[in-house]
Amino acid sequence: MPRPAVLRRLLAFVAALPAAPALAAPPPLDPLLFPPPETFRTLQLAVLACSRENTAASCEQARRLADPLLDHPRLPTSCKDVLWSIRQKSTTGAPDDYSRRDRIDQLARDATIVCRLQAKAKPEAPEPGPPGGGPGGARPR
Repeated sequence: MPRPAVLRRLLAFVAALPAAPALAAPPPLDPLLFPPPETFRTLQLAVLACSRENTAASCEQARRLADPLLDHPRLPTSCKDVLWSIRQKSTTGAPDDYSRRDRIDQLARDATIVCRLQAKAKPEAPEPGPPGGGPGGARPR
């Protein structure tokens, strides 16, 4: 049977642990790295929840997730335009009509399409021509 002092220490240790990892704040974004795809997927799901539920809490969550991404130096302007639109249009509407939902759903789709890391195109190498066959060059006979 454990001693009361040991039980008190154990209870103090358990009480000091975070309540739930899901309730913890998201880790800060590294400005030197492009945000991971999970960041945009989480944002997309929050924007879709705002569209579907039409509640102040769900729309605030979508705006809160988009806000820190607006200042990220690695995101292109087109992505920041989508993020800005999410901040402006993720609001509740008195009549929950299809035009409101379609507008917000389109922003959710754009968040994952426009804001993904684009692979840089490799410059195409010029096709090799015959030796000495360039302009002003002599051709072998």
